Amino acid sequence: MNLRDKPDLRDRLAAEYVLGTLRGHARRRFEGHLHGDAALRRLVAQWQERLLPMGELAGARQPHRRVWRGIARRLDLDQAKPGWRFWRIDSLNFWRALGGLSTLATLLLVAVLAASVLERPQADYSATLADDQAQPVLLLSGDSSRGTLRVQPVGKLSLAADKSLQLWAVPRQGNPRSLGILAVPGPTTFDLNSAALGTDVAMLAVSLEPRGGSTDPNGPSGPILYKGNWVRFL
Repeated sequence: MNLRDKPDLRDRLAAEYVLGTLRGHARRRFEGHLHGDAALRRLVAQWQERLLPMGELAGARQPHRRVWRGIARRLDLDQAKPGWRFWRIDSLNFWRALGGLSTLATLLLVAVLAASVLERPQADYSATLADDQAQPVLLLSGDSSRGTLRVQPVGKLSLAADKSLQLWAVPRQGNPRSLGILAVPGPTTFDLNSAALGTDVAMLAVSLEPRGGSTDPNGPSGPILYKGNWVRFL
């Protein structure tokens, strides 16, 4: 199958690959395409930037006992008697088991992350706002059915007492539209309406402003710190 001429399919497969929902032969075949397609690798990296920060919003989840039983069965932990012999550093079984456990732990993390993302049923819009070094700073989740927009810092976000961070929808033409002031350092919830989701919106941006917001009625009065674009989940 030639993916180069199918942009929609490329995008969907890249997203499923990052989420971990692309499995078995389909996943191995996609990884084969990755080796010779630099553009496809960049597309996967873009989806990683969009989706992986959502893990910051996911609460802790206890894996089902059958997951641990499966790990023990694949590593023959039930047959490791006496127990201390399994952990001897000069044991070939130790290094084999350690490598297998690391792989399984990685797969488990991806599965938990994918489940956490997929179990957020209402968010049909998402955006990751990054700084000038392309580091994710803010994660936006839009729920068009409820009309809510949630803004969550990816990491620690500090701000001087006399400053504010203001969120903007930047249209292709005309003045930027203010969506509100962020409640740093915690999450902030705004109304999600046509000002944020209009078809003319070319970019989302956050500016550094005096406390209370921009002094310019036509747009930001301070520098743009973070920016990004909407991604819609169909």
